[in-house]
Amino acid sequence: MTLRPMKLLSTAFFLCMAFVSFGQTANEISKIKHSSRRFLMGTQPELLRGPYLQKATPTSITVRWRTNVYDRSRVMYGTKFNQPEYFVDDSTLVAEHKIELNNLKPNTKYYYTIGNLADTTLQGNEDNYFVTLPEYGSDQLIRIAGFGDCGNNSINQIKVRNAMEQYIADKPLTAWILMGDNAYSDGSDAEYQLKFFNNYKDNLLKKYAVFPSPGNHDYRDYPSASFKDQHKMAYFQNFTMPTAGECGGTPSGTQAYYSYDIGNTHFLSLDSYGQDANDTYMYDVLSGQAEWVKEDLKANKSKWVVAYWHHPPYTMGSHNSDTEDDLVAIRENFIKVLEDLGVDLIICGHSHVYERSRLIKGHYGMEETYDPKKHEISSSTGLYNTSKNSAPYLKNSNNNQGTVYVVSGSSGALGGHKDGYPHNAMYYSENKVGGAVVLEIQGNQLELKWVCSDGEIRDQFTMMKDVSKAEEKLLLKDKKLDRSK
Repeated sequence: MTLRPMKLLSTAFFLCMAFVSFGQTANEISKIKHSSRRFLMGTQPELLRGPYLQKATPTSITVRWRTNVYDRSRVMYGTKFNQPEYFVDDSTLVAEHKIELNNLKPNTKYYYTIGNLADTTLQGNEDNYFVTLPEYGSDQLIRIAGFGDCGNNSINQIKVRNAMEQYIADKPLTAWILMGDNAYSDGSDAEYQLKFFNNYKDNLLKKYAVFPSPGNHDYRDYPSASFKDQHKMAYFQNFTMPTAGECGGTPSGTQAYYSYDIGNTHFLSLDSYGQDANDTYMYDVLSGQAEWVKEDLKANKSKWVVAYWHHPPYTMGSHNSDTEDDLVAIRENFIKVLEDLGVDLIICGHSHVYERSRLIKGHYGMEETYDPKKHEISSSTGLYNTSKNSAPYLKNSNNNQGTVYVVSGSSGALGGHKDGYPHNAMYYSENKVGGAVVLEIQGNQLELKWVCSDGEIRDQFTMMKDVSKAEEKLLLKDKKLDRSK
């Protein structure tokens, strides 16, 4: 769909349009609304799912929803509530509605409504809004929430969601990510509806674009699917991914893995379970995904790089990274590529606990071979709270050494530990309380917080890049910088 300004059309011609129309003014919409209401006859469609936001950029966003019957699609939007300036229509009869809004202004709040060409509004109130992403390369604050193993309809899932909503009540998100196993236990469409969409519809899905990654439970919806038929799985049907590099990054050509930019941060959403066209996996040295990751990271120009996927290279929670073949392979064959190419943070799920390392590099063996003196770039806690040995992890863009590894798989599923728990590579581990992570990145500072189901932040760390010599000296004394100057 392309954006085209249109002159005022008669009602008769408007109702006969067989293409997508864009960009009417508020006055023209008003006239269309009043004249079209006479055609509202009989039963109208009902909203079953959404709206939810996808594939966001500084100047565009995709709005999706589902109706109980086939219907045409309309999104009206503007910068003031109840005063729409533009609309986008699609005259195709569908139950899965996907409307892309283009030519938006960066970092701007828009209110929107969803409905049909007969002007039935399915949803549109003061809570239906989004804020476009900041301009690429911008140093302004971005806030990204991350949920792992969330969709099991448990009390823990609801508590974690509520705690996150409370946290962001006065600190709104920029976007949010999923680390897989988004709908238990088989990733079916019915489970996605009950355990994912219904639970996040009110304050997350309709306000903030979500960038997902798949887990093994998401693949259970169609376990016999070949690579050619993977797109038929509920996961791939339910989400719209930027496969052509339209949100930044190198085009992947597949919904399974992709990259995008938000502000000064580059994100990679990877698939640690599915096979590619050559029947290889992410962790196979010459897999299509691994080759794409190399190409994407070599082309990256953003200050920060965050990668996320489902299966963790280090864990002793509900899964054991020493004994499970896919976890071992990821650690032995794959993460060195990311470390060598400057990935700052890796976030995974799968293990239903929270675990977080220090700034480390080069540990590809079993847990017992982890050596802090050899593998830790920094021995600091990274807490950055003026306590002893709490300096932030310091990195230099010209010598971008070290990665922090986080397992955050307790946003729904919760608990469990193996004999080696806690893993030797982890500074902090917790398997009895659920939570979700929040990333706050501004300029040369990255901070991650673990927001728990009771609202408490039990762990956090800060990383900084390219600080001055004077700042480094102060930070290594466990002091905090005065950012107000």
